[in-house]
Amino acid sequence: MGTVQNGQTAERLSVVFAVRVIEGGEQGFLEMYEQMRKSVARTPGHIVERLGEPVDGSRQWVITSEWETPEHFFAWQQSEDHQALVAPLRNWVDSTQSLRFRVVKETVEEKS
Repeated sequence: MGTVQNGQTAERLSVVFAVRVIEGGEQGFLEMYEQMRKSVARTPGHIVERLGEPVDGSRQWVITSEWETPEHFFAWQQSEDHQALVAPLRNWVDSTQSLRFRVVKETVEEKS
C-alpha cells in the first residue's frame, strides 16, 4: 500500500537515523551533518531532511529523511559517494540506529 501523489500510488520511504554524539562532539557533528545535508539534497528521489536536537541532555540526535521510493534511498545508501560522505561521522558518534518505514498514511494540512 502506498500514498497517492498526483493521482498515482507511490511507495515513499521514511528513514529515521538516531545517533548518540560523543561528549563534546556536538560542533564537529553539526559541521559533518551540514556537509551531508547539502550532498543528500542533490540526490535523486530525496524529498526532505530534518535534524532533531535532544532536549533532555541525552546527546541522542535524530536525522529523519523522506524519499520518493525505497529504491532511491537504497541506491544512495549503497553508493561509493555515500560511503565516503558518512565515514567521518564515526569521529563524532559512539552509537547509531537506522529505521526505515514505508509511508502508508499521513496527516496533511487542509488549505482554506
